[in-house]
Amino acid sequence: MDDEQKKREELDDKLIMGAFQHLLDSYSASRHRQKIDIITKAFNFARQAHKGVRRLSGEPYILHPIAVAQIACEEVGLGSTSICAALLHDVVEDTDYTTEDIENIFGAKIAQIVDGLTKISGGIFGEQASAQAENFKKLLLTMSDDIRVILIKICDRLHNMRTLASQPANKQYKIAGETLYLYAPLANRLGLNKIKTELEDLSFKYEHPDEYAAIERKLESTQTSRHELFDQFTSPIEQALDHMGIKYVIKERVKSPYSIWNKMQNKHVTFEEIYDILAVRIIFTPKHREDEINECFNIYVAISQIYKSHPDRLRDWLNHPKANGYQALHVTLMSKQGRWIEVQIRSDRMNEIAEQGFAAHWKYKEGGEIEFTEDEGELNEWLHTIKEILDDPQPDAMDFLDAIKLNLFASEIFVFTPKGEIKTMPAGCTALDFAFSIHTFLGSHCIGAKVNHKLVPLSHKLQSGDQVEILTSKSQHVQASWINFVSTAKAKAKIQAILRRDGRGIQKQGEETLRAFFENNDMEYTSEAADQLAAFHDISKRDEFFQAIGEKRVILGEKDIDELNGKKKESSGIGWRKFVPFLKTQKAKKDDEQEASNLLVVSDKLNRKKPIFITDDNITQYKFMHCCHPIPGDDVLGFIDNKKQIEIHKRACPVAARLKTSFGNRILDAKWDMHKTLFFDATVQIKGIDRIGLLNEVTNVISRQMNVNIHTVSITCDDDIFDGKFELRVHDREDVKVIIDNLKKVNGLQEVSQIM
Repeated sequence: MDDEQKKREELDDKLIMGAFQHLLDSYSASRHRQKIDIITKAFNFARQAHKGVRRLSGEPYILHPIAVAQIACEEVGLGSTSICAALLHDVVEDTDYTTEDIENIFGAKIAQIVDGLTKISGGIFGEQASAQAENFKKLLLTMSDDIRVILIKICDRLHNMRTLASQPANKQYKIAGETLYLYAPLANRLGLNKIKTELEDLSFKYEHPDEYAAIERKLESTQTSRHELFDQFTSPIEQALDHMGIKYVIKERVKSPYSIWNKMQNKHVTFEEIYDILAVRIIFTPKHREDEINECFNIYVAISQIYKSHPDRLRDWLNHPKANGYQALHVTLMSKQGRWIEVQIRSDRMNEIAEQGFAAHWKYKEGGEIEFTEDEGELNEWLHTIKEILDDPQPDAMDFLDAIKLNLFASEIFVFTPKGEIKTMPAGCTALDFAFSIHTFLGSHCIGAKVNHKLVPLSHKLQSGDQVEILTSKSQHVQASWINFVSTAKAKAKIQAILRRDGRGIQKQGEETLRAFFENNDMEYTSEAADQLAAFHDISKRDEFFQAIGEKRVILGEKDIDELNGKKKESSGIGWRKFVPFLKTQKAKKDDEQEASNLLVVSDKLNRKKPIFITDDNITQYKFMHCCHPIPGDDVLGFIDNKKQIEIHKRACPVAARLKTSFGNRILDAKWDMHKTLFFDATVQIKGIDRIGLLNEVTNVISRQMNVNIHTVSITCDDDIFDGKFELRVHDREDVKVIIDNLKKVNGLQEVSQIM
């Protein structure tokens, strides 16, 4: 046994030293100032701290920090400070060492980054909030002081995703969901395009393994025909570039499995119907660095003489780079095979920034070790917006995460101020968003705007190239309706903060009115009684009920006393209308009580690592959520709600995405074990060119050939375009697939898809 243990330790040592040597080799090959000593010191410290600890996969724990440091060095291009922080990132969390110990040994900067990467205890949102949202908030708070915190966290997440196979399924869904919801958009926002794509693909692989495998197989089977198309398309381009004396490489870019699947879902198309799977990338080395933009356009002119270009698909990110630093010229050309192919033209510098993002900017500045300065305009402005959202804590963890999401996902437009200064704004933003982006005072007192010298309302959507002048009035105040038409995180956060501040006074007034009402009617005021009256008035939250009383939208009277005393009194006139929803609620309550008695209540002893199986016999014990309408055959998961009952969601459901991100410890792996005995609703939509007998043929396919019961049908026909929705009773997802495949064979039908 001792020999075996010794042998294992020797193998471990060999593995660890090999991984660390690889890290040192990658660092030595970089342009950073060589600080091998401090990296070696951090490695030895971390190795000693994690001694004897193993990951779930069985390998020594220290291999994880080395791998994170390797990604930070090789794939993100960070220097010694970041490499040390990556090596030490789990020391404070998992061992007895403190941040102070790290500071004493390695200095304040490394300690600050390690502290930002260490999970926290104690809450900003209060007891109801999730630890995940708390940790993410701390991460962003530290990030706004030093961007390296989030860059290393993304490296950490990438390695966790690469080694996710050793985790149980419920943990896989939680980590994959969180990655797709927050970390992939963050990587994209920081310009880490390669890492963003890998994070998306790995998340997709673990959440939808069958679809992932199917797309991989199809990509493999179409590889030869893609190569042929690429060779035929690029051959004349290569001749033209050689003739111009340009030093270049042409690369084949294949759409990622996640992007393909996403397009299939959103556009309701099959793999074969996606035309932009192949794109071409021309990466050239400019003769003169300062002339690289002109050289991009010269290449564009040359290739558009070979192929016809699509007039609406020229994307110029050369003169106005994306907010994450991305620069390139995109043009779509018609190939000789009759296929549109996108060509991306970029210099080697632009390509490196597109791959490595934020950190690559500094490779083209003087000096070795990256210095994080305040002069990176767009990025700094984005960090400032994040900081503003953090400075005004949201009461709800989900609201906070959604506010951050708004900032991560938007594509961009360029808008001009009255003085001609250019501002980057998210696509779909309004004049009011623009006002808040300049200053909170300007936003909160905004009465309208002049766009291109024409008067427009606050809700007017801006287009790229608009010149915007904001009009204000001191008598203007923030309106609750504004929240419905702003789209930026900053504007939403500021409006909510002002409304909350104004609302607190009204709520206090409303609560005092309610207490006085109880006192005047010789009744004891309790929070339960207040909630009972709120529900009676169809208001879900107590604070909203207080506000409604304060704003006199709810007038307390005799009917409220009857409700508290349990009397069901009918009256005439206006009062009767008030009682209709109440009587309906009582019936609904009975139905809910009946349904609730069947529902499974989770005990504390439940092993959350094991999957739950949904069968024909126990299906009534689970809550099937209307947000995504899951049916047998869908990729699903379970979520333990506040009543300890289990909700079933599709894994791709937007609500489930938020739950995975905020309440990951309540996620369960769920599997179907059904035997085609029960029926479920599924809606199929068809569109096509109308002709005599088309409806008859469609119903014939569904009812006679497939023997499927049509529940309801709705059809419209406008200018010979046929649009129909069929609600069917099916056993499972397989039934829906077979129906769709058969309907696609009907002559004249252009689109057939399932809708939620």
